[in-house]
Amino acid sequence: MSVKKATRVFDVFTDPFQRFFQTEASSGILLIMATVIALFWANSPWSGLYDKIINYKLTFQLGELFIISKSLLLWVNDGLMAIFFFVVGLEIKREILTGELSDIKQASMPVIAAV
Repeated sequence: MSVKKATRVFDVFTDPFQRFFQTEASSGILLIMATVIALFWANSPWSGLYDKIINYKLTFQLGELFIISKSLLLWVNDGLMAIFFFVVGLEIKREILTGELSDIKQASMPVIAAV
């Protein structure tokens, strides 16, 4: 199989995902889908498995001096939420510097609402 043909076969599978993720609503759709799945799973007969997964201990260790051991739930709450708010802060900074919030009149209402 030539490289071009392999690329076309690969594109058949990846193009729909690329088109989906180019829309702004895609992240919101994924978040809603994940929330619905988690709610159904947590309230289903398999909720015990859900509890076992979120309470599973994950350990990050560098040598003998640096060891962090937390449940998956705490890793998500502490680690991923910090990354989320960092990205949101970068987006707000970009909008204030060069985007629609660069005008003080347009930025005043979102800034007041955020505080």
